[in-house]
Amino acid sequence: MVLILLVRDYIDRMLHDILGMKVLVLDPQTVGMLSVVYSQSDLLKKEVFLVETMDNASSSRESMAHLKAVYFLRPSADNVQKLRRHLAMPRFAEYHLFFSNILKIQQIQILADSDEQEVVQQVQEFYADFCAIDSYHFTLNIQNNHMYMLPTVVDPPGMRSFCDRAVDGIASVFLALKRRPVIRYQRTSDVAKKIAQETARLMYEQESGLFDFRRTENSSLLLVIDRRDDPVTPLLNQWTYQAMVHELIGIENNKVDLRGYANVPKDQQEVVLSSVQDDFFRANMFENFGDLGMNIKRMVDDFQHLSKSSLNLQSIGDMAKFVSNYPEYRKTHGNVTKHVALVSEMSRIVEERRLMLVSQTEQELACTSGQAAAFEAVTSLLNNESVSDIDRLRLVMLYALRYEKESPVQLMQLFNKLASSSAKYKSGLVQFLLKQAGVDKRTGDLYGNRDLLNIARNMARGLKGVENVYTQHQPLIVQTMEGIVKGRLRDVDYPLVGNHFQQGRPQDVVIFIVGGTTYEEARSVALYNAANPGVRFFLGGSVVLNSKRFLEDLGEAHRISKSSTTI
Repeated sequence: MVLILLVRDYIDRMLHDILGMKVLVLDPQTVGMLSVVYSQSDLLKKEVFLVETMDNASSSRESMAHLKAVYFLRPSADNVQKLRRHLAMPRFAEYHLFFSNILKIQQIQILADSDEQEVVQQVQEFYADFCAIDSYHFTLNIQNNHMYMLPTVVDPPGMRSFCDRAVDGIASVFLALKRRPVIRYQRTSDVAKKIAQETARLMYEQESGLFDFRRTENSSLLLVIDRRDDPVTPLLNQWTYQAMVHELIGIENNKVDLRGYANVPKDQQEVVLSSVQDDFFRANMFENFGDLGMNIKRMVDDFQHLSKSSLNLQSIGDMAKFVSNYPEYRKTHGNVTKHVALVSEMSRIVEERRLMLVSQTEQELACTSGQAAAFEAVTSLLNNESVSDIDRLRLVMLYALRYEKESPVQLMQLFNKLASSSAKYKSGLVQFLLKQAGVDKRTGDLYGNRDLLNIARNMARGLKGVENVYTQHQPLIVQTMEGIVKGRLRDVDYPLVGNHFQQGRPQDVVIFIVGGTTYEEARSVALYNAANPGVRFFLGGSVVLNSKRFLEDLGEAHRISKSSTTI
């Protein structure tokens, strides 16, 4: 629970020493940062009886002098200006101001000048400027995520904002971990280089004193890489629980919105999937769909047994025991209903979209070579009216990424077929993907066919066979982690920033993916950490992708690039 505990500790310290009834004021970003690690009941235990957003607090004039205000905000210029107005007409007895990252001197001066009534009790920096989704996985929830695919000249302010947010988030993670890392980046990515260089400037020049954790120098590594080096992973259907929920339904800050689905009970229309709050989810988040079904059946059977025993209340003692256990009973009932609803809905979607058939071909495109058979399989699925437009598009993209150099004529046939069979297909989108993430743009050995070691490993896997055809794909990040641990990450492909060199194997490694992470990659990181106790890997990115979000970002970048005369 490393990242989650770090953020929880900050929130605990924020609320613990302020005695009495409190109001917690958040901005749209810190709402997400807090909600993934802290529940409503956790807040009540800390005497927080009201939670407001900055905008609501700005519009309300009602005096609440009986409450102490705890503000937890990002140190943005907009937040500081809003806070200035709040302090000019204070509604609360006391103001305790906590910022999720480094405040500028000018911002502190503005707040000091605004506190004419001397209601501010403290101003502190608590470095939790990231969303700690799981123990080793964080996201920054950057809205304009498509920016990483565009040259800086298209939208300089947009690119500046994107890179600044990435640098802020990365810096906050290392301040929370109390580390100053050696920094490397993917050579072929301009945006990864820019973020790596600006992070180094912040850590080693502008705020060098803040990052001076001397005993840990050179024991940690930051590697900034580009999503376009592995465009395959976000295009694949998923078959493990957490990744599958995000792919088929969507997860935002550990919440799943089921309101648009017909067969979901009313009390389960928005549910939380948290490895902190839900024991069943923690135990099954990385399980494949088949094993998950068996485990849910076991959970339902156990609950039915519990329900039958609760009906057999024969004495006052039995009744007293049931009443004392009732909150746990209610929690178990809610959990069972939630997981059954999710799995039922995903089963319906899998059946409706023929995803078992589609996914088998996807996995073969990602993991095995054989151009002629692949062309035949994709053509067959394009002709299948049961296959959805988005699945047809993903299949053609996966084929194009694998065989762009081998079969240009057949690739053009698939483009034409896709355009004629999918009304929503935007012409040129697959070609734009190849321009962004084709073989000439990539650094890593995505298909394991460049490096002799990877070729041998793939042959060995092929000879042994695969345990599950639907989960045989391994993200490129697995190779990257192995390269770091074994010292095989080539300096020419992943240069160092500045004169800071790694001495020996790093203990803590943060891999930041510009353009977004996936839950499949987060699973690979968690499993790698469990099997290799000598090193801790953390995975972070600008957003958490599923295929829908990846295609939306690609489509938006394509639209802007077509309308721009500078590209």
